[in-house]
Amino acid sequence: MRIPALTAAAALLTSLTLPLSGAAAAAPAGHAPHSARFDQPSTAFAPAGTVLRPGTPGEAGLDPAPIDAFERQMAGWEDPAAGAGYLFPGATTLMAHDGVVVERGAGGYAVKYADATTTLPQDQWIPARTDTIYDLASLSKLFTSIVAMQQLQAGRIDLDTPVAHYIPEFAANGKGGITIRQLLTHTSGFDADPVPSLWQGYPDIASREQAVLDAKPINPPGTTYLYSDLNMLSMQLVLQKVTGRPLDALVRDDITAPLHMTDTGYNPPAAEKSRIAATEYQTSPARGMVWGQVHDENAWALGGVAGHAGVFSTADDLAVLAQTILNGGIYKGHRILSGTSVRLMEQNFNQAFPSDSHGLGFELDQIWYMGGLSGPQTLGHTGFTGTSLVIDPQSRSFVILLSNRVHPSRNTPSTNPPRRAIAEAMAQAMPVSAPGGGPLWHSGQGGNTTSTLTTGPLTAAAKVDVDFSAFVNTESTDLLSVEDSTDGGTTWHALPLTVTGTGAPAGTPAALSGQAVRAWWHVHAEVPQPAGALQLRWRYSTDPVYEGRGVDLAHLSVTAGGRTVPGSCALTPAGAWQQVRATAPLS
Repeated sequence: MRIPALTAAAALLTSLTLPLSGAAAAAPAGHAPHSARFDQPSTAFAPAGTVLRPGTPGEAGLDPAPIDAFERQMAGWEDPAAGAGYLFPGATTLMAHDGVVVERGAGGYAVKYADATTTLPQDQWIPARTDTIYDLASLSKLFTSIVAMQQLQAGRIDLDTPVAHYIPEFAANGKGGITIRQLLTHTSGFDADPVPSLWQGYPDIASREQAVLDAKPINPPGTTYLYSDLNMLSMQLVLQKVTGRPLDALVRDDITAPLHMTDTGYNPPAAEKSRIAATEYQTSPARGMVWGQVHDENAWALGGVAGHAGVFSTADDLAVLAQTILNGGIYKGHRILSGTSVRLMEQNFNQAFPSDSHGLGFELDQIWYMGGLSGPQTLGHTGFTGTSLVIDPQSRSFVILLSNRVHPSRNTPSTNPPRRAIAEAMAQAMPVSAPGGGPLWHSGQGGNTTSTLTTGPLTAAAKVDVDFSAFVNTESTDLLSVEDSTDGGTTWHALPLTVTGTGAPAGTPAALSGQAVRAWWHVHAEVPQPAGALQLRWRYSTDPVYEGRGVDLAHLSVTAGGRTVPGSCALTPAGAWQQVRATAPLS
């Protein structure tokens, strides 16, 4: 059974291992709560004194319904009886807004299987808990990246200096021009993985590190985006060279110790094994059930400490790291990054590769797992074991999903639906309000659906003006249009739209979409003198893939000659449209 959100929040108060403040703790001096509204994005860091504290969604100004619905979804994804809907044995989740932890839950099992097909006796199953320690897989890259930012601050490395300046042997096989920036943005030209694998082709750690230095690119540097573990393996070697310290010591001394992230690090102690989620039963290499050791074979071959994988952590510890980033690099008085460094992690260095936005180490604006929280500044990463972290500076929110989806086998369905769902729940929980007040219509529908909001038959003897305010937070292929019909609704035609406001599209588009700007737009359309009875409808259609938060409409007005067209106030919603607040006329 999944621990429900409110129960988890209560448990937060008494946890001895939790690095969050107690519920009775007041907001720190100088903390100005950010508006919970999704349509009022922040451009500044959260106050430096912001400290995580438990609270209900209502106390954070959020709607609890989307969060409760997400909890119910998670229970299904953790339930083998769900059939094809079963995604992982267990998971832990955490959601926070403006320093308030509004959801902290766990469900399913951290350990359940003896091998690839056999479950353990049921009395040996270990439930997933809110303090379960998970193998973060590629979320480990974020720790390597933060260490890199620290060395950039210290002047030990430079973004546009070739890696070979720090490690001359790296220049082998045409790599002399690869820069630190290209490692951190995955534009170095490396293949996705070492070939052969480090654990297969080399006898010891020294030869495996040399294999990284000897790796040959498959593309010229700077010409291609290709996500590659070799980038962070190379970054690890640079960091160790310029500091004279191993990566695990750098992460411990400069990140986890200052932030009191006591459950985070490489090669977790054996004494904590009962708290660690098991991963895969591996036969090649013949490791058996991997439990308490890093899942990634190349990281395992490097002794468990690698630039691309190897970090274990809890949702609570990752929450502290996320809030540190929202605070501009500081938490409880301990600064690990300058504000400038955090801004660099939020800056898109991959504008030449539009679908692969990337800061220094962090991925940016990836709707495929960031869902409704995605935006140009939204930072995050995923991990192969079934983990994800999404940090949204504009709403001062973050969401964490940790799972053991590779237990007992990596041959499982994609974890992307729950990754998107937790982000979508947070985005939907934040309210949107009509500019200047008043009711609004909202549609936050799922994929491959269409919703319409239709007037009754209208009679107008002159040109009809259609005006409304729109807040559009959708995937680029999920479109809002305004259509007219003069044959009783048999055929519909999209009207050209004139849009004004921050970030509004130029020209007269036939439909609206976009997540780049969280702003209300004023939209105008015209219908020349109708030839017969006129109907109008607002149509929102999504494709089968991803969605944003959705569409909100306010201040709908249909006029002719400056007067409201009779009958335009009667609207018929179909699909997901729902009116927020009391019924009111169009104009």
